[in-house]
Amino acid sequence: MTLETERLILRPWKEDDAESLYKYAKNPEVGPIAGWPVHTSVENSREIIKSVLAADETYAVCLREDNVAIGSIGLTPPAQSHTKAADDEIEIGYWIGVPYWGQGLIPEAVRALQKHAFLDLGCSAIWCGYYDGNEKSKRCQEKCGFKYHHTEENKPCALMGDVRTEHFTYLTKEQWSDSQDKVNFMEV
Repeated sequence: MTLETERLILRPWKEDDAESLYKYAKNPEVGPIAGWPVHTSVENSREIIKSVLAADETYAVCLREDNVAIGSIGLTPPAQSHTKAADDEIEIGYWIGVPYWGQGLIPEAVRALQKHAFLDLGCSAIWCGYYDGNEKSKRCQEKCGFKYHHTEENKPCALMGDVRTEHFTYLTKEQWSDSQDKVNFMEV
């Protein structure tokens, strides 16, 4: 499935995306704060596309103008969630390359996945989390209507081999729907 927004195409990852993935995922400002190590080569990125990013409901974030991957966004089912998501809930995760920070692209992608999760997948709520210190991710979640839910301390971060504090936010379908009604009302 491919989703489109005003500026973005969200599409499945392809092995051909390995070079652009490596270009952005090798930057130490991106992965470690999100809980994953920097990519070490194009081949490393290709393997991650095949083993991680090929998962259902995981999308390359691409600019509409060239359809080149500049980040990633995905929905994680309850069984693999970082927190205790109910069977009809889902978790969202995302990142974008440093040159695209501060342009509102990830909030745009998050809103598209919220709509998809609630309307197409029938989810009742969406979880999102960020590690202590990841203020950009926290701000994105606030912009997209997520509300603080709880904090979990001393959480093992398996990919980084350390222990962290993770903050969780939450958005119900009703909260999302109410915010959509307000947007639609203001556009009239």
